Amino acid sequence: MSSISCWGKDTQDSRFKVDKYKKLRSIIIELESVVLAFSGGVDSTLLAKAIKDSGIKCLLVTAFSETMPESELRHATQMAVNINIPHLVIKTDELANPLYTANTVDRCFYCKDELYGRLRDIAESSGYKHVIDGSNADDISDWRPGMKAAKLHNVRSPLMEAGLTKNEIRDLSSQLGLPTWSKPSSPCLSSRFPYGVEITREALGIVDKAEAFLKNYGFIEVRVRYYRTLASIEVREDDFSRLLEGHFRESLVEYFKSLGFKHVALDMEGFRSGKLNDAVDSG
Repeated sequence: MSSISCWGKDTQDSRFKVDKYKKLRSIIIELESVVLAFSGGVDSTLLAKAIKDSGIKCLLVTAFSETMPESELRHATQMAVNINIPHLVIKTDELANPLYTANTVDRCFYCKDELYGRLRDIAESSGYKHVIDGSNADDISDWRPGMKAAKLHNVRSPLMEAGLTKNEIRDLSSQLGLPTWSKPSSPCLSSRFPYGVEITREALGIVDKAEAFLKNYGFIEVRVRYYRTLASIEVREDDFSRLLEGHFRESLVEYFKSLGFKHVALDMEGFRSGKLNDAVDSG
């Protein structure tokens, strides 16, 4: 159901979320027409749903490159069909930029600079007034060089403007019946490379295959960090025992070595999205 007036019992917390959703829709209505950077994740999908409910003109644009698993592109395409908003897939080539492949702490700026520039061109040539993205209120406190690119290209972030956090977005998505409410975060594959380790097409393909191997065996939240000859695996702590079970562990090590890794390790701290940003001094 899409009408928030029908949501569950009338608690203070639910009313608070209802108010934020109303604020989000009012922000969207004022924009009149938008091009949305659409990944099909929890944030951009809720934003697309709010746009659909608000009735303004919108084009969803998904950027695809070697840094994005093909499964994520298929998912984004399906979400666009489900929400019933026009959808465009564009090919980006951030790997052609040596400032990106050098993998400095500002890597994400160069990716988003290309993306938002492309979206701005699409908006201007097709008669859309604004370019928007799915950044949320939690992103303010994280290391997000891409936000500098958003500012450069005058990209609006309605979820952030409405004060919606990731947990609130998940709750609202669940209430609205969106299947993405429980979808794990899936940042681009370049985020698996410690800063300073060069990003190449070959290495991205290796990481993609390594993570697909684990996901095919039912590991939902997983990262394979690429330290050249070493693969550092992050899974949830309650998945440790399954990962280390004798027969599966042997198969995993054999497969990872066939990809080119010489050493395979389990990160004993467990899964945590964005862990490699710990090395960044954002102040």
